Amino acid sequence: MKKRLPIAILFLLLTSTFSPAQSTEEIVAQIQKEATENSQLEQLAYELMDVIGPRLVGTPQMKKAHEWAVHTYSKWGIEATNETWGEWRGWERGITHIDLVAPRVVSLSGMQLAWSPSTSKKGITAALITLPEVSDSVAFSKWLPAVKGKFVLVSMNQPTGRPDYNWEEFATPESLEKMKTARESQEKAWRQNLENTGYTGRTINAALEEAGAVGIVQSRWSDGFGANKIFSARTKKVPVVDLSLEDYSMLYRMVEHGEKPLIKVVAESKELGTVPTFNTIATIPGKELPNEYIVLSAHFDSWDGATGATDNGTGTITMLEAARILKKIYPNPKRTIVIGHWGSEEQGLNGSRAYVEDHPEVVEGLQALFNQDNGTGRVVRISGQGFLHSYDYLGRWLEAVPKEITQHIETTFPGNPGRGGSDYASFVAKGAPGFSLSSLSWSYRDYTWHTNLDTYDKIVFDDVRNNAILTAVLAYMASEDPEKTSREKAVLGIDPRTGKKGVWPEPRSANRDGGKD
Repeated sequence: MKKRLPIAILFLLLTSTFSPAQSTEEIVAQIQKEATENSQLEQLAYELMDVIGPRLVGTPQMKKAHEWAVHTYSKWGIEATNETWGEWRGWERGITHIDLVAPRVVSLSGMQLAWSPSTSKKGITAALITLPEVSDSVAFSKWLPAVKGKFVLVSMNQPTGRPDYNWEEFATPESLEKMKTARESQEKAWRQNLENTGYTGRTINAALEEAGAVGIVQSRWSDGFGANKIFSARTKKVPVVDLSLEDYSMLYRMVEHGEKPLIKVVAESKELGTVPTFNTIATIPGKELPNEYIVLSAHFDSWDGATGATDNGTGTITMLEAARILKKIYPNPKRTIVIGHWGSEEQGLNGSRAYVEDHPEVVEGLQALFNQDNGTGRVVRISGQGFLHSYDYLGRWLEAVPKEITQHIETTFPGNPGRGGSDYASFVAKGAPGFSLSSLSWSYRDYTWHTNLDTYDKIVFDDVRNNAILTAVLAYMASEDPEKTSREKAVLGIDPRTGKKGVWPEPRSANRDGGKD
């Protein structure tokens, strides 16, 4: 006698076997719902920016961020690993304290630059000197001994601390024009004088150090209230600090007026030797075409003037959130989805360049790469990157994205191939379809790009949420597309920089042993 299955079990078997697949519209709606009603963006941003902080390559914070990312993916059921791709100079920032001690006492606003040599805990107290006006390198060489035992002010003294938009709002037309003319003249004279020394802004610090300066003081103003660019020291023994425009200008005026100011600088840091560098790579395996890939891309490292919130914390949490949503809504993709968090982008796309060298199978099987790296704003531009038929597939995928997101996006097809700027260019140079999801500015260049103000509070979460939805939908559509994307290249026009016919960018090798000079 045959046994009959219970009705409830039979129903489950039938529905699980024969239920129709969900439509694209249903999947997209679920992606949008998850992103909107269960967003993890604020928590991810807090953990990454506030708790871990800046992610300068070679620092313990960078290593901690990689470990955090692997742990975060693990919580979501996504396999992730930290892949070593090279080595870097290990360094850790310590306390910076800068004080004017004569002719009066006041604490100044500033910080040491990345990889700055350390002072002792007692610090250095010394007088200040400005760069002279010289006719040529011989005259500068004769002046150089004057820096011995002093801090050298190496930046131009800005004529105004007000951004142009502030002048344009309040100044008379005559006053505005007068300021701009005077500033342009001063900047031209400063550039010419620096050229006369025989050095550049990148090389002069080492010359001053060699001549006996006890430290370098700069102020790299970013054209916005309170914003300065913070990069690297470029010295081997003496500290380099960046001061706010306001404090730097005050010191500069004191020196010019013969006031003989003294400052005390405590800039503690640790040299950690040579340390390994990583990319964090997460993977959602493809079920039908596992050797074809969609890559979600964002660089993980930052400069360390602040916490790297919009460069590129927002790109990082966009890709994390998109991956989380896809794992929940679309756990069995047709093609393999890789999430790449690249190291040392800021020093020349090194992490992604190493990845394309080490993983030719991903480059060969790449269906599409989506990269985000220019601030917190909603995506407003997508270029076809010079791929002749990019409109055919990108246009089709974008049709599935909710209209409230695509209404802000301008597309350019076929466009021109990226030659740098961010990690998609590492793939484009290999002839693989990598695309930049370019964001609205939100005053990125002046206020957060590589500055001391690039912090959590500058994140516009509504825009980042839109970007996570866009990324997840594009990844889903690229994965499900029945066709492999075309790599045929468009004929490039005249390159305005050279006046010659444009050529496709050549791949460049990663610097796998960096930060030591």
